[in-house]
Amino acid sequence: MKPQAAREQSPSLPRWRANLLLLLLGAWFVGLAGRALWLQALNNDFLQRKGESRYSRVVEIGASRGMIVDRNNEPLAISTPVESVAASPADVEADPAALRRLAQLLGISNDELRARLSDTRREFVYLKRQLPPDQAERVVQLGIPGVFLQREHRRYYPAGEVMSHIIGFTGVDDKGQEALELAFEESLAGKAGSRRVIKDRLGRIVEDVESIRVPQNGQQLRLSIDARIQYLAFRELKSAVTAHRAKAGGIVVLDVATGEILAMANLPAYNPNNRGRLDAQRTRNRAVTDLFEPGSTLKPFTAAAALEAGLFEAGTVIQTAPGQLTIGSRTIRDAHPQGALTVAQVIQKSSNVGTAKMGLAMPSEMLWSLFSRAGFGAPPRSGFPGEVSGRLRAHKTWKPIEQATMSYGYGISVSLLQLARSYTIFASDGVLYPVTLLKRDSPAQGTRVVSAQTALAVRRMLEMAAQPGGTAPGAQVSGYTVAGKTGTAHKLEGKGYAANRYVSSFVGMAPASQPRIIVAVMIDEPSAGQHYGGAVAAPVFSQVTAGTLRFLAVPPDAPGRTTMLAPEDAPLVREEV
Repeated sequence: MKPQAAREQSPSLPRWRANLLLLLLGAWFVGLAGRALWLQALNNDFLQRKGESRYSRVVEIGASRGMIVDRNNEPLAISTPVESVAASPADVEADPAALRRLAQLLGISNDELRARLSDTRREFVYLKRQLPPDQAERVVQLGIPGVFLQREHRRYYPAGEVMSHIIGFTGVDDKGQEALELAFEESLAGKAGSRRVIKDRLGRIVEDVESIRVPQNGQQLRLSIDARIQYLAFRELKSAVTAHRAKAGGIVVLDVATGEILAMANLPAYNPNNRGRLDAQRTRNRAVTDLFEPGSTLKPFTAAAALEAGLFEAGTVIQTAPGQLTIGSRTIRDAHPQGALTVAQVIQKSSNVGTAKMGLAMPSEMLWSLFSRAGFGAPPRSGFPGEVSGRLRAHKTWKPIEQATMSYGYGISVSLLQLARSYTIFASDGVLYPVTLLKRDSPAQGTRVVSAQTALAVRRMLEMAAQPGGTAPGAQVSGYTVAGKTGTAHKLEGKGYAANRYVSSFVGMAPASQPRIIVAVMIDEPSAGQHYGGAVAAPVFSQVTAGTLRFLAVPPDAPGRTTMLAPEDAPLVREEV
C-alpha cells in the first residue's frame, strides 16, 4: 500500500469534538483560577476558619464578685486573683513521665489526671483550681502543650471568724454557699464574659481574635453591720462563753431608730478562709436559725397585754404569797416568797406567780394576740437565709396551766433575733420595726403594737429590773440609764425539761430615757457554777452596750451616774425557772 493511501485511511478527530474539548479545558482552567481568586483574594474567610479551627478557642473571662462592706465601707469580703490549671485535652502532648510530674505537682493521682484528659472532644477542662503562685509557676515550667493557666478569683474574708456567720463563704467555683454570700448570690456574682483567641501548641494565647461577651462584675453589698461593734460583741461573747464553760452563745445589737442590725455574733464560730474542718455546729447562725424558750424575757409582754386590756396598772398589787400557785396537778413557784407586789415589782423581781396571775386574768386570745403582733411565730424577714418562725401555738389549744407558763416564757420558742426585735416595742413607744442586715438610707415604717403609754410604763419596769433590787444590776452602764430583762430557762429534754441544763439570756436597751440600741444576749448551757441570766448574760450586755454607745457618740443621759451596787448583805434576786 502506498503511503498516501495509508494516510487517507487513518482515523481523524472531528473538528467539532476538538473544539469542544478545548473549550472544556479552558473553562476548567478559568474555574480553577476563579476559585483560587475567590478563596485567596476575595473571600479567604473560609480558609482562615479552617486554619484557625485547629488553634481557635473560646475562653471565659471571669467576672469579679462584688465586695461586701460594712456600713462604714470597711471590706468584709473581697475577691483576689488566683491561677488555676486547665487543659485542652485534644491539644495535650506529653510523654508519660511529664504527665506523672504534672499529676504530682497538682496533688492528684495519675489515673485521675488521665481520666480528665481522656475526652478529647472537650476544649476545656480544669485540672486543679486556685493554686498558690509558686505551684502554678512550676506547672508552667513543665511546658506541656495544651496545659495552661486560667485566671480566677478567690474570696477572702478580712474579719475571719468574727463575721463568719453573717457573711458565709463561697465554694471553689466562687458561688455563695452560706449566709449572705448565698442569699445575695445573684447580685454579687455578676456575669462572666467570653472572647475568641488563637492559642499555640503550648496553650499560650498568641492572638486575641474578638470579644464575644463583655463580663459584668458583681454589685457591691453594703451591710448595716458596724465592724467596730461586731468585733466588740464577738470578743465579749467569746469571753463569757469561755468563762462560763458554755456550749454556745449568741448576741444581737439593733439600732432602735432604723431597725438595722449593727452586730450579730455566735459561738462556736469558724474561719471562712480556712474551712478544712467544718461542721454544722460551727456554720449555723444560731441567732437566726436556732430556737429556745425565752423564759422570763417574755414577762414584759404579759405585763404589756394586761396594761393594754385595762385589767392592771403599773401600781396594781398582786399577791404572790406563799410564793407558789397550783393549777390542776402542776405548781408554779418563785425562788423567794415575796408577798404582795405591784405589777412593776413583779417584773423587777421576776415573779413567776405574779406573771401567771396576770396571764390568767385575761382571755387566752388577748395574750396570744400580743405575742403574735410582737413578731413571735413569724420570721423576722431580715434577709438572712434559713430564718425560723419560732413556735407560737394557737390560743384555742392552750390549757390553763399552759397559759400560765406561757405568760413567763415556757411553751413558746423564739430565735434571738426575734426576741431582740420584739423589744423595739418598748424602746420605740409601742411600735414594732422591721429589721434588716442591709444599710438603710431612710427610716423604716413600723407597726403599732401597744400604746405609747403602755410601752413607757413597761420600759420603766425594765429599768427597775436593771437596778439593785432587780434581777440584773450587772447590766448597768456608767453614765447611762439602761432597761432590760433577764431570762433563765430549763432546756427541753425529751418530753420534759432537763434539771441542770439552762439557757441564760438578757435583753435590754439604752439609754433608757430615749433608747438608741437594743442588745440581746443568749448563753447556752453555762456550766461553771452560775446559770442565772443576771449573772451570766447581763454583764455581756453591759460591756457591749457601753462600747456601742461610745462608738455611736450617744451622749450620756446620766453623766454623773456610776454603776449602782447592791449592799453586800442584800439578798441576790433570782428568778426560779
